[in-house]
Amino acid sequence: MDWLMLIAAGCCEMLGVAMLGRLQRDRNWQTFGLFLLGFGGSLLLLSQAMKTLPMGTAYAVWTGIGASGGAVLGMLLYGEGRELRRIICIVMILGAAVGLKLLG
Repeated sequence: MDWLMLIAAGCCEMLGVAMLGRLQRDRNWQTFGLFLLGFGGSLLLLSQAMKTLPMGTAYAVWTGIGASGGAVLGMLLYGEGRELRRIICIVMILGAAVGLKLLG
């Protein structure tokens, strides 16, 4: 259950990042509310997951999901570059997060 909360925390982080990008274009209460919901939910779920998971592992996985998810969302929603080198780096981040889970 802790790993599911950690993955959900990473997904909420991605929502917060996506809404941060959207706030640059659309300054309205709905976007701001989703921004707060994303980052607030992310921190809440992370803190719950860290009650039983090691802090270093939980934080590394959470930031890995958020960073790689944010990069993918940037490619899909905001037209950021899709070079092979960039995609390989995203895969390496996710691979490191999976490695931490397998070792921890």
